[in-house]
Amino acid sequence: MSRTRPSTGVTDALPYANNEHPKAGDANPHRLRSVLIARFSALGDVAMTVPVIYSACACYPEVTFTIVTRSTMTSIFINRPANLNVVGANLENYSGVGGIYRLFRELRSTYNFDAFIDLHDVLRTKILRMFCHMHRLPVATINKGRKGKQALTRRHNKVLLPLTSTRARYRQTFHRIGLPVDNRFEGLYGHNRHVDPAIFSQITPPKDEGEAWVGIAPFAKHAGKIYPPSLMEQVVKRLSALGYVKIFLFGAGDNEEETLGVWAERYPYTLSLAGKRYGFPVELALVSHLDVMITMDSANMHLASLVNTPVISVWGATHPYCGFKGWRQKEDDIVQLPMTCRPCSVFGNKPCFRGDYHCLRGISPQVILDHAMKYIDGENACELE
Repeated sequence: MSRTRPSTGVTDALPYANNEHPKAGDANPHRLRSVLIARFSALGDVAMTVPVIYSACACYPEVTFTIVTRSTMTSIFINRPANLNVVGANLENYSGVGGIYRLFRELRSTYNFDAFIDLHDVLRTKILRMFCHMHRLPVATINKGRKGKQALTRRHNKVLLPLTSTRARYRQTFHRIGLPVDNRFEGLYGHNRHVDPAIFSQITPPKDEGEAWVGIAPFAKHAGKIYPPSLMEQVVKRLSALGYVKIFLFGAGDNEEETLGVWAERYPYTLSLAGKRYGFPVELALVSHLDVMITMDSANMHLASLVNTPVISVWGATHPYCGFKGWRQKEDDIVQLPMTCRPCSVFGNKPCFRGDYHCLRGISPQVILDHAMKYIDGENACELE
């Protein structure tokens, strides 16, 4: 039986008459059978695609989905659905328009996709969209809400209202191509949060009875998102002094590895994973056993939330209103100061116009400890000496 491909006129438009909103699983008016999805970076943004893509796979088991991302990020898609392919691309091998066309041809030849969902909307994916248009394939592109983010982060006349979350924007993009998605994601390990400790036995033995495990990821890509290390060290020091808390430090890069290594040597019951390169499957298995994870607005926040671990996130120049809060993260677990200049940036990459980063330096280590102790020992207070 032949199938007529829809024209490119459906691009980025809802394919339903009279603004109808069909239930997930009952839609797919274009009879799609193979859908290509693209999101190349950054790690946190790729992690945020997981709940939506896994839910789409559950809603449409008759459709094969293929996500193409950077090769270094493919291993976060653990326990993936049977109808999901994960393709890692070394983008240095696909430079320029000719390189992107070669990537397009390779993906089309291997997966024979009949639609394209662009969850990135950058130059590379725009070129992919162009080739899809040339082959009369339907395309849907994320609406990043740039105007709303500009109004939220500008210095004067700031509009301090919550924007649509990035995950909701991802779902809207699926909807625009005719595949509305209900949330059917329960975590990378499903309802069984704690996985076999043997997976991370190379890092640590299983948790002892009465022992609490805390993860701390104190760094981020930009200065506007990093809680001062000297203050975070006070958090590590006090947790270590409790005697029943084991601390796991997460980070990457030479400077982070050096700092976290010093902390691990200085404080008992503290272990640094920085630079060890155990891989996402091993480290995520460990994170699933943590009682709580303390992070910045960073990829570690998103990764920990994907395995249903409570996350205490510390926010500075950025703000949860921008739409990047961790999956199912509780509002009470967000640490931030109510400053009129916040947020000044979507990504934390702009210099502080005050010059002091008070949005971060003004947060007391005791506040972070109080939040963490709810998950470690809800009855006993933990105060800095």
